[in-house]
Amino acid sequence: MPRQYPLEKVRDIGIIAHIDAGKTTTSERVLFYTGVSHKIGEVHEGDTVMDWMEQERERGITITSAATTCFWIPTSAKGDKAHEHRINLIDTPGHIDFTVEVKRSLRVLDGAVVVFDGVAGVEPQSETNWHYADEYQVPRICFINKLDRMGASFDFSFNSILERLTPNAVAMQIPIGSESAFEGVIDLLNMKAIRFEGEHGEKIIEGEIPADLLETAKTKRHELIEKIVEKDDALMAEYLEGREPSIDALKKVLRKETIANRLVPVFCGSALQNKGVQLVLDAVIDYLPSPLDMPPTKGVNPETGNEEERHPKDDEPFAGLAFKIAADPFVGSLTYFRIYSGVIKRGSYILNSTKNNQERIGRMVRMHANHREEVEELYAGDLGAIVGLKNTTTGDSLTNPEHPIILEKITFPEPVISVRIEPKTKADQEKMGIALHRLSEEDPTFRVAGDEETGETIISGMGELHLEIIVDRMKREFNVEANVGRPQVAYKETIKGKAEAEGKYIRQSGGRGQYGHVWINVEPLERGTGFEFVDAIKGGVIPQEFIPAVEKGIREALDRGILAGYPLIDLKVELFDGSYHEVDSSEFAFKIAGSMALQEACTKAKLVLLEPIMKVQVIVPPDFLGDVTGDLSSKRGKIKAMGERGTIRVIDANVPLAEMFGYSTALRSMTQGRGSFNMEFSHYEEVPQNVAQTIIEGRKK
Repeated sequence: MPRQYPLEKVRDIGIIAHIDAGKTTTSERVLFYTGVSHKIGEVHEGDTVMDWMEQERERGITITSAATTCFWIPTSAKGDKAHEHRINLIDTPGHIDFTVEVKRSLRVLDGAVVVFDGVAGVEPQSETNWHYADEYQVPRICFINKLDRMGASFDFSFNSILERLTPNAVAMQIPIGSESAFEGVIDLLNMKAIRFEGEHGEKIIEGEIPADLLETAKTKRHELIEKIVEKDDALMAEYLEGREPSIDALKKVLRKETIANRLVPVFCGSALQNKGVQLVLDAVIDYLPSPLDMPPTKGVNPETGNEEERHPKDDEPFAGLAFKIAADPFVGSLTYFRIYSGVIKRGSYILNSTKNNQERIGRMVRMHANHREEVEELYAGDLGAIVGLKNTTTGDSLTNPEHPIILEKITFPEPVISVRIEPKTKADQEKMGIALHRLSEEDPTFRVAGDEETGETIISGMGELHLEIIVDRMKREFNVEANVGRPQVAYKETIKGKAEAEGKYIRQSGGRGQYGHVWINVEPLERGTGFEFVDAIKGGVIPQEFIPAVEKGIREALDRGILAGYPLIDLKVELFDGSYHEVDSSEFAFKIAGSMALQEACTKAKLVLLEPIMKVQVIVPPDFLGDVTGDLSSKRGKIKAMGERGTIRVIDANVPLAEMFGYSTALRSMTQGRGSFNMEFSHYEEVPQNVAQTIIEGRKK
């Protein structure tokens, strides 16, 4: 079956936002207007298409990113099928505990629609997601949503984007009316008032701009056109001569600048009231890139070590990236992947070049949220899923076996919180192992480890909600009942100074002995760098074959920790000297010598404990401001900024995670139920001496 849509008519986009900005409602409208669903799902009624997991419907939040395919004919083409585009859409979660979903989705998308709450403007998670999009250089357009709500303000939200995210935002529309009087938008390029009629706002009516808004619209249009012509010498020359460039010429430059991340078009509306979403779909097609507009994907050939490129063409060798593994109750494991080049056919073999193993493609599907359509082949630019791949995990490169390439991997944040978990019955024990293994394959920010001393299982994740959902899924999807302990903070250890030390392991016990002897230097690295091992052995004082064993011994000692049994991070170890014995030396002896040397060196190098610090934003009525800031300070919090949103006060602070357990209950009682907060991981910081002492003594008991 040949390709149905040429590449220039394909858009791979994601919808990203802070929790509760109306992202899923916007996605549901997109599905309705593009004819994928024939009824509009509502988050508050629990019948959305994109949030299909039971936990998502109960809580009214998105947990996993859902992928779907839909089709759109731009409004200006008046239903002409020749102008139809295919949009592959990913709806991502807004809650910080599921940040992994946003990060991995952005890695494989060409463009994004960033949704903002018209009352709150830019919120903490909007900033985090924006920075992820910057990291992967994803072009984006903005949609200021919920303009029908009490306290909504387009100007406030638009200015918060300019101040906190990018000075390159340009307003493409302004609203007609606000709050309950919000009735439509003014298209500034075409200078038309647009209203939405019919039961679901499907009829788009263009008309004259209301007289009271005409002057504002002219001023805003002037600003918009200046921002566009600044980017193009020919248009600028025309504009300075007093001739206004044509709409088509302006749109062409705006498209080019949006794709280059030099301009960000901003639209507005209310998804819940069915106003404005169709125009956002038009903008996706007008301004966001097709796979052809993106630079070729780069990777490394694992056989030669050379950098290679893959262009978005069907006749190039197949290359794709697995960005999500999902355990599906009906078909087993589903591997979601994005195709960067070439074609993939059912029944063919592909190479997982990251892990260097071949697998055969049994079944392939194109996803529509949780419904799937079986397909025989997929092409460059497509998003699809393969059923039943054995060894593929998130971030693996899938390629043509003849032309292997390893694409850039996705890096994920480390978990900051852990709980002990034990099966309720003997029967649950076996099932729990399988369930946790499946869930950790699916989510790279979820880790499972065994505590060797107590034999307990410890699960770690990005926050309390994250782990709560995991335990809930174990119960529902895998029928495993478990007891869960109190949440524990994932502390880390590191060193502040430099030191050198010797590790010597000698055993003589009749017959062959053991001999390993090393000298190492340790020094601290910048926060967040991890661990670096340097082999500085000269003249073969330790034979080459024993050096990996020394590194392994050191790595194992890092995981076990020294001060209080927490993993050691951010340090460099240099192996610079040692000796060996012709007969008695072995890998085992050098592994132990490495481990002994590390413990000795780190003890000399001023060991300290580190704790996760959270970026917290608290939103409270002014009467409670003093109580809340005082309480945050008592939690070792540092207040970073205080601001206003209409009549509400906003406090930004950095607070240690250890002090934030149970905060939602405390905040509710402090503010008579009127305060709310959100938090996300910011960085690791040294624990004050008196607090560290208590933690270390607690661990020793």
